[in-house]
Amino acid sequence: MASNEHTLAVFIDFENLALGMKGGKVFDMSKVLERMVEKGKVVVKKAYADWSRYSKYKHAMHELAIELIEIPKRSQTGKNSADIRLAVDAIDLCYAKPHVDTFVIVSGDSDFSPLVSKLKENGKSVIGLGMLASTSDLLRDNCDAFIYYEDLDRQVGQPPTLPQDLPPEKRKAFDLVIQSVVALQRENKEVIYSSMVKDTIMRKKPSFNESYHGYRSFSELLLDAAHHGLITLNKDARSGTYTVAGFGGN
Repeated sequence: MASNEHTLAVFIDFENLALGMKGGKVFDMSKVLERMVEKGKVVVKKAYADWSRYSKYKHAMHELAIELIEIPKRSQTGKNSADIRLAVDAIDLCYAKPHVDTFVIVSGDSDFSPLVSKLKENGKSVIGLGMLASTSDLLRDNCDAFIYYEDLDRQVGQPPTLPQDLPPEKRKAFDLVIQSVVALQRENKEVIYSSMVKDTIMRKKPSFNESYHGYRSFSELLLDAAHHGLITLNKDARSGTYTVAGFGGN
């Protein structure tokens, strides 16, 4: 019933992102990956930069299991070597790993537009992500979808507020359900099956187990969330499985 899970490879032109940050703000890569796991299973994460210049980011990137590709700065040439290495690695992966169906190019540089075209020519979906002020219109319009970094915190609709008297473990479980339903709504899923909600939770938090939160099954967790007025559940007529119609009485 649920659509086949997409497999993603994320390629990060880190220098482009760092240059796009204004006023000394720090780029938060965890927000990018949180959005990407809503779209599917992330199997490759690579970031390209002269990391001696961005050492303050290295620990956070390692914590996110991102492979750091060292590209020393070359003063003799004006061409960005990181751009070339990223493009070569992406094309190599495109041909070597056919199960990877979605490529994420985290950059706003128009130089990546030919790479996007080549990936699409080979049947891959391409998602772009960059800073609002430093993203090229050419790159943005060539991608299948484009996300601005500044929009990552923007809410879809108004998720329900959790009751104050909930036990801590139940609160954590309900919060994960709400986050996952929001993610699926953001992906414009026409029907949100219970299995899709759990798959999204597992990508966000691989250690999740409903029994830890006091439930014998995931359906029991959803029924309890519905009982508390957080979500509206329906039953699929053919399979008998639960679907999430929305929040509260929606």
